[in-house]
Amino acid sequence: MLDREPREPPMSRNSRRPRRCSAEPSQRSEEAFVTGILTGEADFERVRSWRVTDAPDYGTYLREAGELLAGAVEEYGTVRARMFHPEDFADYCLLHGLDVREQVARDGYLVNPPLRTQLVTYRGEDLADFLPRLVRAREGGLVLCHADLLMDGALCGAEGAAADPRVRWTYQQASEVFRRVLVGAGCGAYEFRVVVDAPGGPLEARARVLHWEDGAVRINDEDLDLVTAVLCAGLYCELPGAAVLHGTQGSGALCGEYRQVAWAWRSTGYEWSPAELAVAGVAAAPGFSLGTVV
Repeated sequence: MLDREPREPPMSRNSRRPRRCSAEPSQRSEEAFVTGILTGEADFERVRSWRVTDAPDYGTYLREAGELLAGAVEEYGTVRARMFHPEDFADYCLLHGLDVREQVARDGYLVNPPLRTQLVTYRGEDLADFLPRLVRAREGGLVLCHADLLMDGALCGAEGAAADPRVRWTYQQASEVFRRVLVGAGCGAYEFRVVVDAPGGPLEARARVLHWEDGAVRINDEDLDLVTAVLCAGLYCELPGAAVLHGTQGSGALCGEYRQVAWAWRSTGYEWSPAELAVAGVAAAPGFSLGTVV
């Protein structure tokens, strides 16, 4: 649905009810709703003169945004949102010769194809929990754009049938690296951090992971995509990198046994191996050999 121009604006000055993104009527399960949300009071104050919202204050704005999302969940099959970032929006308008005060500028910015990686699916959670995800999605989207640039635009099609075979293979290898890290760690609550030394600045990603006793893993989709993309770019471009998995290993089902762990790996650009190092201030001992994990 996002590749179509919306019949009605997905974000308006007085958005009290959701607007449809599809050009033709369809069943609820086939419809998508997209909106942008200001995630901080400073951003709210900056855009007030741009007529983005008529809310008198940020508290009122957040209440109306919550009502908008709640209504969209009831009416639409898919609800997505992204951080409405004033600087990004201003840059978009400058690039396309648009007025920041016009609705058409906001509509184009929200469904701008290069920025779709910043969209986050909303499933009815509290707005206070959803807003940080929007911020992280924007940050992650910038990293994805950087990684895609390093791979000559091949990353976005890494899982597609038309993608370069080497890209598909490398993406699968990156996914396998992350899978082995999690399987080897066993059940627990962890945070995984990875950084790859890349031209133009480091590529960084992190993800919080819950690994249950039955092997099921809980992780936000956008975090999983970002971690895999950074690992993929590092292997594809043969760039050195470092990664740390730290947190609490164990669970109540295993006789309540818990222990704090911090494991690290280093990449030469070709493969990942155990190493003693620190990533983003987290010091860790050498991890287990990924080659021993099946």
